[in-house]
Amino acid sequence: MASPEAAVREQVKEKYGSAARAVAESGSVQACCDPGLRCCDPITTNLYSADQKGIIPAKAVLASLGCGNPTALAELRAGETVLDLGSGGGIDVLLSARRVGPTGKAYGLDMTDEMLALARENQRQAGIDNVEFLRGEIENIPLPDNSVDVIISNCVINLSADKDRVLREAMRVLKPGGRFAVSDVVVRGDVPEQVRQSMLLWVGCIAGALDENDYLARLRAVGFENISIEPTREYNVEDARHFLTEAGVDVDGLAAQVDHKFFSGFIRATKPSNSCCAPGCCGD
Repeated sequence: MASPEAAVREQVKEKYGSAARAVAESGSVQACCDPGLRCCDPITTNLYSADQKGIIPAKAVLASLGCGNPTALAELRAGETVLDLGSGGGIDVLLSARRVGPTGKAYGLDMTDEMLALARENQRQAGIDNVEFLRGEIENIPLPDNSVDVIISNCVINLSADKDRVLREAMRVLKPGGRFAVSDVVVRGDVPEQVRQSMLLWVGCIAGALDENDYLARLRAVGFENISIEPTREYNVEDARHFLTEAGVDVDGLAAQVDHKFFSGFIRATKPSNSCCAPGCCGD
Protein backbone atom coordinates (compact mmCIF):
# COMPACT_ATOMS: atom_id res chain seq x y z
CA MET A 1 0.00 0.00 0.00
CA ALA A 2 1.31 3.43 -0.91
CA SER A 3 2.30 5.76 1.94
CA PRO A 4 0.20 8.90 2.53
CA GLU A 5 3.06 10.98 1.14
CA ALA A 6 3.21 8.88 -2.02
CA ALA A 7 -0.56 9.05 -2.44
CA VAL A 8 -0.52 12.87 -2.25
CA ARG A 9 2.39 12.99 -4.69
CA GLU A 10 0.51 10.88 -7.23
CA GLN A 11 -2.61 13.05 -6.89
CA VAL A 12 -0.57 16.17 -7.52
CA LYS A 13 1.23 14.64 -10.50
CA GLU A 14 -2.05 13.57 -12.07
CA LYS A 15 -3.69 16.96 -11.56
CA TYR A 16 -0.82 19.00 -12.96
CA GLY A 17 0.02 16.49 -15.67
CA SER A 18 -3.58 16.75 -16.86
CA ALA A 19 -3.38 20.54 -16.84
CA ALA A 20 -0.15 20.51 -18.87
CA ARG A 21 -1.62 18.12 -21.42
CA ALA A 22 -4.68 20.33 -21.81
CA VAL A 23 -2.56 23.41 -22.49
CA ALA A 24 -0.16 21.63 -24.83
CA GLU A 25 -2.90 19.95 -26.86
CA SER A 26 -5.68 22.52 -26.99
CA GLY A 27 -4.23 25.80 -25.75
CA SER A 28 -6.60 25.94 -22.78
CA VAL A 29 -6.64 24.60 -19.25
CA GLN A 30 -9.47 22.97 -17.37
CA ALA A 31 -10.67 24.38 -14.07
CA CYS A 32 -8.50 22.93 -11.36
CA CYS A 33 -11.29 21.33 -9.37
CA ASP A 34 -14.33 20.77 -11.55
CA PRO A 35 -14.67 21.69 -15.25
CA GLY A 36 -18.26 22.83 -14.68
CA LEU A 37 -17.65 25.10 -11.72
CA ARG A 38 -14.55 27.08 -12.66
CA CYS A 39 -14.06 26.88 -8.91
CA CYS A 40 -10.54 28.20 -8.79
CA ASP A 41 -10.98 31.34 -10.90
CA PRO A 42 -10.77 33.71 -7.88
CA ILE A 43 -7.41 32.16 -6.97
CA THR A 44 -5.58 31.78 -10.27
CA THR A 45 -6.76 34.72 -12.38
CA ASN A 46 -5.40 38.26 -12.77
CA LEU A 47 -2.06 37.52 -11.11
CA TYR A 48 0.24 38.83 -13.86
CA SER A 49 0.34 42.24 -15.49
CA ALA A 50 -0.14 42.76 -19.21
CA ASP A 51 3.53 43.71 -19.47
CA GLN A 52 4.59 40.43 -17.89
CA LYS A 53 2.26 38.39 -20.07
CA GLY A 54 3.56 40.16 -23.14
CA ILE A 55 7.15 38.93 -22.80
CA ILE A 56 6.50 35.20 -22.37
CA PRO A 57 4.66 32.55 -24.44
CA ALA A 58 0.89 32.41 -24.00
CA LYS A 59 0.99 28.76 -22.94
CA ALA A 60 3.23 29.62 -20.00
CA VAL A 61 0.45 31.91 -18.77
CA LEU A 62 -2.30 29.38 -19.45
CA ALA A 63 -0.45 26.66 -17.52
CA SER A 64 -0.05 28.82 -14.42
CA LEU A 65 -2.12 27.39 -11.57
CA GLY A 66 -0.53 29.50 -8.87
CA CYS A 67 -2.12 31.67 -6.20
CA GLY A 68 0.20 34.66 -6.40
CA ASN A 69 2.99 36.32 -8.34
CA PRO A 70 6.26 35.82 -6.47
CA THR A 71 8.24 37.49 -9.25
CA ALA A 72 6.39 40.76 -8.57
CA LEU A 73 7.29 40.74 -4.87
CA ALA A 74 10.68 39.04 -4.72
CA GLU A 75 13.65 41.40 -4.96
CA LEU A 76 15.63 39.79 -7.75
CA ARG A 77 18.95 41.31 -8.78
CA ALA A 78 21.13 41.02 -11.84
CA GLY A 79 23.52 38.09 -11.62
CA GLU A 80 21.59 36.13 -9.01
CA THR A 81 20.65 32.45 -9.12
CA VAL A 82 16.95 31.76 -8.59
CA LEU A 83 15.17 28.44 -7.98
CA ASP A 84 11.42 27.98 -8.51
CA LEU A 85 9.99 25.06 -6.53
CA GLY A 86 7.23 23.39 -8.54
CA SER A 87 7.83 25.43 -11.67
CA GLY A 88 4.95 24.06 -13.78
CA GLY A 89 4.78 25.59 -17.25
CA GLY A 90 7.67 27.89 -16.42
CA ILE A 91 6.04 31.33 -16.14
CA ASP A 92 7.86 32.39 -12.96
CA VAL A 93 11.17 30.89 -14.11
CA LEU A 94 11.07 32.77 -17.42
CA LEU A 95 10.12 36.05 -15.74
CA SER A 96 12.86 35.57 -13.15
CA ALA A 97 15.45 34.80 -15.82
CA ARG A 98 14.75 38.12 -17.49
CA ARG A 99 15.14 39.95 -14.19
CA VAL A 100 18.46 38.37 -13.19
CA GLY A 101 19.79 38.91 -16.71
CA PRO A 102 22.40 37.02 -18.70
CA THR A 103 24.85 36.93 -15.79
CA GLY A 104 22.26 35.23 -13.59
CA LYS A 105 20.40 31.94 -13.84
CA ALA A 106 16.91 30.62 -13.12
CA TYR A 107 16.22 26.99 -12.29
CA GLY A 108 12.78 25.41 -12.39
CA LEU A 109 12.15 22.19 -10.45
CA ASP A 110 9.12 20.01 -11.18
CA MET A 111 8.25 16.32 -10.82
CA THR A 112 5.66 16.22 -13.61
CA ASP A 113 7.02 15.18 -17.00
CA GLU A 114 4.22 16.91 -18.93
CA MET A 115 4.85 20.22 -17.18
CA LEU A 116 8.60 19.95 -17.77
CA ALA A 117 8.04 19.31 -21.47
CA LEU A 118 5.70 22.30 -21.70
CA ALA A 119 8.11 24.52 -19.77
CA ARG A 120 11.04 23.62 -22.02
CA GLU A 121 8.97 24.38 -25.10
CA ASN A 122 7.97 27.72 -23.57
CA GLN A 123 11.64 28.44 -22.90
CA ARG A 124 12.49 27.60 -26.52
CA GLN A 125 9.79 29.93 -27.82
CA ALA A 126 10.86 32.71 -25.47
CA GLY A 127 14.48 32.38 -26.58
CA ILE A 128 15.80 32.58 -23.03
CA ASP A 129 19.13 30.85 -22.43
CA ASN A 130 19.82 31.39 -18.73
CA VAL A 131 17.21 28.82 -17.64
CA GLU A 132 17.42 25.16 -16.69
CA PHE A 133 14.44 22.97 -15.85
CA LEU A 134 15.18 20.07 -13.49
CA ARG A 135 13.14 16.94 -12.85
CA GLY A 136 12.73 16.16 -9.19
CA GLU A 137 10.76 16.62 -5.99
CA ILE A 138 10.78 19.72 -3.85
CA GLU A 139 11.48 17.48 -0.84
CA ASN A 140 14.78 16.44 -2.48
CA ILE A 141 16.19 19.39 -4.42
CA PRO A 142 18.83 18.21 -6.93
CA LEU A 143 21.20 21.14 -6.35
CA PRO A 144 24.30 21.53 -4.16
CA ASP A 145 24.40 23.14 -0.72
CA ASN A 146 24.69 26.94 -0.69
CA SER A 147 24.10 27.32 -4.43
CA VAL A 148 21.02 29.56 -4.76
CA ASP A 149 20.45 33.22 -3.94
CA VAL A 150 16.64 33.21 -4.00
CA ILE A 151 13.97 30.51 -3.75
CA ILE A 152 10.55 31.29 -5.16
CA SER A 153 7.44 29.12 -5.43
CA ASN A 154 3.84 29.68 -6.44
CA CYS A 155 1.20 27.79 -4.47
CA VAL A 156 3.17 24.53 -4.40
CA ILE A 157 4.55 24.02 -0.88
CA ASN A 158 0.99 23.54 0.38
CA LEU A 159 0.78 20.50 -1.92
CA SER A 160 3.68 18.69 -0.21
CA ALA A 161 2.98 15.98 2.35
CA ASP A 162 6.36 16.68 4.03
CA LYS A 163 6.61 20.45 4.33
CA ASP A 164 9.31 20.35 6.99
CA ARG A 165 11.61 18.54 4.59
CA VAL A 166 10.83 21.08 1.86
CA LEU A 167 11.84 23.90 4.19
CA ARG A 168 15.01 22.09 5.30
CA GLU A 169 15.95 21.55 1.67
CA ALA A 170 15.31 25.21 0.93
CA MET A 171 17.61 26.16 3.80
CA ARG A 172 20.28 23.75 2.56
CA VAL A 173 20.50 25.02 -1.03
CA LEU A 174 20.26 28.73 -0.19
CA LYS A 175 23.50 30.61 0.17
CA PRO A 176 24.14 32.34 3.51
CA GLY A 177 22.00 35.46 3.40
CA GLY A 178 19.83 33.91 0.68
CA ARG A 179 16.13 34.73 0.48
CA PHE A 180 13.01 32.57 0.64
CA ALA A 181 10.21 34.40 -1.21
CA VAL A 182 7.18 32.26 -2.02
CA SER A 183 3.45 32.58 -2.60
CA ASP A 184 1.30 29.97 -0.90
CA VAL A 185 -2.18 29.31 0.47
CA VAL A 186 -2.42 29.97 4.22
CA VAL A 187 -5.11 29.41 6.85
CA ARG A 188 -5.69 31.88 9.67
CA GLY A 189 -7.24 30.80 12.99
CA ASP A 190 -9.57 27.99 13.96
CA VAL A 191 -11.93 26.65 11.31
CA PRO A 192 -14.31 23.66 11.58
CA GLU A 193 -12.61 20.65 10.01
CA GLN A 194 -15.36 20.02 7.44
CA VAL A 195 -15.18 23.61 6.25
CA ARG A 196 -11.38 23.66 6.34
CA GLN A 197 -11.11 20.61 4.11
CA SER A 198 -13.81 21.85 1.72
CA MET A 199 -12.28 25.32 1.38
CA LEU A 200 -8.81 23.93 0.81
CA LEU A 201 -10.11 21.53 -1.79
CA TRP A 202 -11.71 24.52 -3.50
CA VAL A 203 -8.56 26.63 -3.28
CA GLY A 204 -5.96 24.06 -4.19
CA CYS A 205 -7.63 20.73 -4.83
CA ILE A 206 -5.19 19.07 -2.41
CA ALA A 207 -6.09 20.03 1.16
CA GLY A 208 -2.71 20.78 2.71
CA ALA A 209 -2.37 24.47 3.56
CA LEU A 210 -0.71 25.38 6.84
CA ASP A 211 -2.05 27.64 9.57
CA GLU A 212 -0.33 31.03 9.55
CA ASN A 213 1.34 30.56 12.94
CA ASP A 214 2.35 26.99 12.09
CA TYR A 215 4.01 28.19 8.88
CA LEU A 216 6.00 30.81 10.80
CA ALA A 217 7.01 28.28 13.46
CA ARG A 218 8.22 25.74 10.91
CA LEU A 219 10.36 28.33 9.16
CA ARG A 220 11.91 29.33 12.50
CA ALA A 221 12.49 25.69 13.40
CA VAL A 222 14.73 25.07 10.38
CA GLY A 223 16.74 28.22 11.06
CA PHE A 224 15.22 30.99 8.93
CA GLU A 225 15.10 34.55 10.21
CA ASN A 226 13.37 37.81 9.20
CA ILE A 227 10.19 35.79 8.63
CA SER A 228 6.90 37.38 7.58
CA ILE A 229 3.62 36.52 5.86
CA GLU A 230 1.88 39.21 3.81
CA PRO A 231 -1.69 38.42 2.69
CA THR A 232 -2.11 39.17 -1.02
CA ARG A 233 -5.59 37.83 -1.78
CA GLU A 234 -8.26 36.78 0.74
CA TYR A 235 -11.01 34.28 -0.11
CA ASN A 236 -14.50 34.62 1.29
CA VAL A 237 -17.51 32.37 1.45
CA GLU A 238 -19.19 33.98 -1.57
CA ASP A 239 -16.21 33.06 -3.74
CA ALA A 240 -16.75 29.42 -2.84
CA ARG A 241 -20.52 29.33 -2.27
CA HIS A 242 -21.32 27.02 -5.20
CA PHE A 243 -18.52 24.61 -4.39
CA LEU A 244 -19.25 24.48 -0.66
CA THR A 245 -22.98 23.98 -1.24
CA GLU A 246 -22.21 21.06 -3.56
CA ALA A 247 -19.98 19.65 -0.81
CA GLY A 248 -22.90 19.70 1.64
CA VAL A 249 -21.65 22.63 3.75
CA ASP A 250 -24.22 24.98 5.36
CA VAL A 251 -22.66 28.07 3.83
CA ASP A 252 -24.83 30.71 5.49
CA GLY A 253 -24.55 29.07 8.89
CA LEU A 254 -20.78 28.91 8.77
CA ALA A 255 -19.92 32.05 6.79
CA ALA A 256 -18.40 33.81 9.79
CA GLN A 257 -16.01 30.90 10.28
CA VAL A 258 -14.78 31.08 6.69
CA ASP A 259 -14.49 34.71 5.65
CA HIS A 260 -10.94 36.11 5.73
CA LYS A 261 -9.50 32.89 7.15
CA PHE A 262 -8.14 31.52 3.87
CA PHE A 263 -5.76 33.62 1.84
CA SER A 264 -2.90 33.65 -0.60
CA GLY A 265 0.14 35.00 1.18
CA PHE A 266 3.64 36.08 0.28
CA ILE A 267 6.05 34.40 2.68
CA ARG A 268 9.45 35.97 3.17
CA ALA A 269 12.41 34.62 5.14
CA THR A 270 16.20 34.80 5.09
CA LYS A 271 18.94 32.26 5.67
CA PRO A 272 21.31 33.68 8.31
CA SER A 273 24.42 35.28 6.83
CA ASN A 274 26.63 33.42 9.27
CA SER A 275 25.37 29.98 8.22
CA CYS A 276 28.26 27.63 7.52
CA CYS A 277 29.26 27.08 3.92
CA ALA A 278 30.75 23.60 4.15
CA PRO A 279 29.03 20.87 2.13
CA GLY A 280 26.45 19.02 4.18
CA CYS A 281 26.49 21.49 7.05
CA CYS A 282 22.77 22.15 6.88
CA GLY A 283 21.82 18.53 7.56
CA ASP A 284 19.17 16.41 5.87
